[in-house]
Amino acid sequence: MPATDNEIRHKVEQWLQYGDEDLLLAKHGMTLKSRVPYRLIAYHAQQCAEKHLKAYLVLSRLDFPYTHNLGRLIELAQNTRGWPEALLEAEELTPYAITTRYPGEDEPVTADEAQRAIDIAEQTRQIIRDAIK
Repeated sequence: MPATDNEIRHKVEQWLQYGDEDLLLAKHGMTLKSRVPYRLIAYHAQQCAEKHLKAYLVLSRLDFPYTHNLGRLIELAQNTRGWPEALLEAEELTPYAITTRYPGEDEPVTADEAQRAIDIAEQTRQIIRDAIK
């Protein structure tokens, strides 16, 4: 039985809320005075963008694979509408889904890279929220 509009809307709101929490945590991390975990900030920024893209796909009733590949999620979303070029920048965050979580896979993340990740996440968040309105 297909999901009702209310069920879809609830799931979309959950994805958006979880993404917003990731962004909140990433931004808070940048305020730390010492031992700033830039790699985790970048990871949570990536998660914000991913969850907002997935919210859009849920709203569009599009199945998506279990993936952290933002390029793949953007590709699926692009099939439903024209998107601003700025959305494509989100793909830059994809490596942070893996390399920041696993020892041996990680590369240091600088303060500038962490801030760039937050900026891209905020931009992606806004594009998706505007599309959902």
